[in-house]
Amino acid sequence: MPTLTFAPCTDPRRVRAPDGRVLDVPAGWECLPPGDAGLTRRVKAAGDSWTVVEKKGRKTFSRGVWAPAAHLAAARAALEAERSTGAYAKKREGALRRREVAQATYVADFEAEVLAFLGFSPAHAAAGAGLARAVTAHATPVGSGTVARTKRIEIDRRAEAAVIAWLRHATTAYDSMPVARVKGARRQLRRALAEHSRRLLDLHRAEGLHPAACPLCTALRG
Repeated sequence: MPTLTFAPCTDPRRVRAPDGRVLDVPAGWECLPPGDAGLTRRVKAAGDSWTVVEKKGRKTFSRGVWAPAAHLAAARAALEAERSTGAYAKKREGALRRREVAQATYVADFEAEVLAFLGFSPAHAAAGAGLARAVTAHATPVGSGTVARTKRIEIDRRAEAAVIAWLRHATTAYDSMPVARVKGARRQLRRALAEHSRRLLDLHRAEGLHPAACPLCTALRG
């Protein structure tokens, strides 16, 4: 019962195979939209299916699963019957509570890591706390797609990357800057802006003069 993977075509009932061939979706098949992992697993387990994914940059997005309409109907009916029981409701409630606790713990841990990375001097402690809260609120929501949600790097590096990303958008004109359509141009621009952000952070790590028109403090006030 193989599940084959294809890319989408402009024609919704056609898909593109890895070798470039364009194939028609078999007659009698329907597309299950993404979003219900439990139903998707049942449909794939029921028999042949075609998974459609679209790659945009480094990210891959699901565009649904094609399968025989009978398999979709049977999977939906079985899942609806299971989800209508009290046992399922209790199980789901428990899982939700565990996710909420895990999320709250991660948010607190992440904010602590951001504060540790900032290392602001006592004179700028209030700004450090405000920046840590702002970065954490932006970066940690489930589904945000930010670097804070990745598990590929350690949490201290996630915190550092999240701070630099927040500063790039909040204290520079990055969002409106024209970027040449040349490979590596955006990466080079981000590196230059990251150095600007690090210098801005250093101003708050040391005692001494602090510019009246500080971009970081201005962003926090806004």
